[in-house]
Amino acid sequence: MPLYMLLRYLFVFFVFVTNYHFCAAQQVIDKIVAKVDNQIVLKSEVEISYLQFMRSPEAQMMQTTDDIKCRVLESLIINKMLLARAVMDSVTVEREIINQQIDRRMDYFIQQFGTVAKLESYYNKSIDQLKEELYPQIRDQMVTQKMQDNITAGVTITPNDVKKFYKALPADSLPYFSSEVEVGQIIRLPEINRQDQLKFKQKLEEIRQRVASGEDFCRLAKQFSQDPVSAKNCGEIGFFKKGELVPEYEAAASKLQPGQTSGVIETQYGYHIVQLIERRGAEYNTRHILIKPASSSKDLIYPTLFLDSLRLEILKDSISFAKAAKNYSSDKQTAFNGGMLSDPESGSSRIAQEDLPPAIFFVIDTMKIGEISMPAKFTMEDGTEAVRIVYFKNKIPAHQANLKDDYQKIYSAALEEKKNNAVNEWFDKTKSQVYIDIDDEYKQCEIMIIQK
Repeated sequence: MPLYMLLRYLFVFFVFVTNYHFCAAQQVIDKIVAKVDNQIVLKSEVEISYLQFMRSPEAQMMQTTDDIKCRVLESLIINKMLLARAVMDSVTVEREIINQQIDRRMDYFIQQFGTVAKLESYYNKSIDQLKEELYPQIRDQMVTQKMQDNITAGVTITPNDVKKFYKALPADSLPYFSSEVEVGQIIRLPEINRQDQLKFKQKLEEIRQRVASGEDFCRLAKQFSQDPVSAKNCGEIGFFKKGELVPEYEAAASKLQPGQTSGVIETQYGYHIVQLIERRGAEYNTRHILIKPASSSKDLIYPTLFLDSLRLEILKDSISFAKAAKNYSSDKQTAFNGGMLSDPESGSSRIAQEDLPPAIFFVIDTMKIGEISMPAKFTMEDGTEAVRIVYFKNKIPAHQANLKDDYQKIYSAALEEKKNNAVNEWFDKTKSQVYIDIDDEYKQCEIMIIQK
């Protein structure tokens, strides 16, 4: 397997999923296995990264896995070397950007565990303690990524480069891709009658009055807010810039002075009261209390009828699925992509069938290509009951890589190889300036960057 493919996997792995989450589940007798200036590589890092890589799709493409631990170690040494050089070159990442990344990681962890309480119980630490421990790891990972991006900035390839890359691959090493599908959806949320909505709005208004009377916003957020992530943090959501939050929330925050609390506002997520904590240049930090109107089965009747009629219009070619999704879907993330789901890493509309959300996987399992399902109720990630129709656009059978079906993937691989070459050239120029020592356990590894 080319080193660039392993490098690509490990860099993606480090950017999106920190080792911290997996360390708690692994029992590895630790020791230092490599030193790169003042940076160290631990045996646990090698073992955990190896296990994670062996579970990845990239590992399935390989003809042999004989020297993967050596390649993993090499990639970790490269990371440490980038970090060591970043220190020399004063490459840094702003604290607020690091904190935003930590918040995103925490959101990911909370989704995996189900609740904040379960996460804190598992590690026997508070969210703030976990964030504090994650900070140096995330900082180093982001600095490393920034250093690599600086090295590869401006690297591009042409269609002719892609063809040359593909033709140079040995026929017996072409990866075999599993079955992929293209699937779209149009979602409609429950339409709660206005009288019921006002009951929830009034509940929040009573909470707002308690804040105005001097009660602690933090305590009330923890007690009442239905935003599970921010509620545990006194309702605080962190710093954002203009245009990053929904307009209604942003408009309310823009009118406040630090310490002031807004009236009740309505967004697509429910009802909020917003308190401004701090302004810092173009950024602002707020906390909020969210109350989400609860729906009942009767609130899903109209969305179901609406989608049923819309489905018939699409089938009659009166409107395309893409236009219908853009105009009518409540899921804005997919609406602007014609309703199509996309791979989170590549952005492609082609998704490995096994990576589909289970609910959609079982829906299309009984469908033919080109069909649109009948409206069906489902539960969204935030617990909201909704209705959707699913479009089974296409299926690409399992196959060996080829330019016609897999141009984008081959393009990405070719670009990564060219970026890797740029990094290799940088290493050749830089390695003499950095001290590298490897433990005897890994002396048999032919580490590229210390070869003479």
